[in-house]
Amino acid sequence: MFFERPASGELAVLVHLDLNNEDEPDDPREFEELVLSAGGDPVEFITGHRSSPQAKFFIGTGKLEELKDAVDRHCAELVIFNHNLSPSQERNLEKVLNCRVLDRTGLILDIFAQRARTYEGKLQVELAQLQHMATRLVRGWTHLERQKGGIGLRGPGETQLETDRRLLRARIKSIEKRLDKVRTQRNQGRRARIRAEVPTVSLVGYTNAGKSTLFNRMTDSDVFAADKLFATLDPTMRRLELPELGPVILADTVGFISHLPHKLVEAFSATLEEAASASLLLHIVDASSEERQRNFDSVVEVLEEIDAAENAQLLVYNKIDLLDGMVPRIDRDVRNRPVAVWLSAMTGEGLPLLGQAIRELLAGERVSGLFYLAPQYARLRARFYALGAVQEERPAEDGGTELRLSLAKADFDRLIKAEGVTGDALAPVSEQVPAWFESA
Repeated sequence: MFFERPASGELAVLVHLDLNNEDEPDDPREFEELVLSAGGDPVEFITGHRSSPQAKFFIGTGKLEELKDAVDRHCAELVIFNHNLSPSQERNLEKVLNCRVLDRTGLILDIFAQRARTYEGKLQVELAQLQHMATRLVRGWTHLERQKGGIGLRGPGETQLETDRRLLRARIKSIEKRLDKVRTQRNQGRRARIRAEVPTVSLVGYTNAGKSTLFNRMTDSDVFAADKLFATLDPTMRRLELPELGPVILADTVGFISHLPHKLVEAFSATLEEAASASLLLHIVDASSEERQRNFDSVVEVLEEIDAAENAQLLVYNKIDLLDGMVPRIDRDVRNRPVAVWLSAMTGEGLPLLGQAIRELLAGERVSGLFYLAPQYARLRARFYALGAVQEERPAEDGGTELRLSLAKADFDRLIKAEGVTGDALAPVSEQVPAWFESA
């Protein structure tokens, strides 16, 4: 009979190997932060170097003895590898160490399971967990044979392994069907925003880069933000009214990480589509991180995987309050278009510059905002309606009209010229703006 797997615990021994065949090795410090985020209590960190993983245990026999001594010495209940292990390697290690063994993918899935709060988030996490678990259902129930010869020894006709696989497939199919409904609902909302020509600005970036803190600062929300990896899992969207732009949808998304499990990306495709279809991506980067470039490359890799790498992007270098002598600024390209903003979401420094950059990038080819239209230009009002450019209308005190417009600049200029509008007959109306958007 296969050995019984001990229950999971919090005392954990961590294992990280430097491998010659790894192009981008994972950061041991980030690995320890992941374990702490999952609620683990690291009691020892074992490191080593190999040219390539050993087939049976991933680590060599000498390192395996060192690991077993550490587990026995600390009475550890869990061993976590900063690598992806094969199902057979996990089982072989558990049999020798007599404790639970978890790899990097399993650790990230566990963190996601803890963070999921919404119905959609829980479905996506469960789907990723089941897809991961399906690869581990090998030889776990070999004591239940299909059939045996002799009276009283004939089996049930289906091994427990096959039963588990069938149940897993059924559950995965059920979750995928529910997520298809979620995806349909998101697509409907997305199409409605496109018809109303409301731009979407999506925050993306490496986990713990400060996306939720910036989101809260911009929207006066109270989305959970903490100095831990994957503090945000469930996406949040808020509507903003910005001067010269009108309504904008701001979306906070799950953070990315190096070597993010592919199954997790697939499971969260309904959520990540918000980033793929965004009018503008705010790529949040932790400017104080020593691994800034590596983290940046990891985010770009995921954006390419979800077909969002070609979207308009604005780099936002956050946490400049942790850098000596750094002041807020906007970096521009040769065409004088904003490409990066340096700010601190925690202190609010540089947020007006971010507002300026967003306005320049989104308003360049559009006319949006509240306008006063004189009474004699009723035909122009009708033509704005015919284009579907009017988002709101309210009467003015002098008999005129205040229209909230959003349309292409070329269409706006064409109508103004055709109707011969001059002077203050069509004038912008000043509006109250968010505090963070105001000039410093």
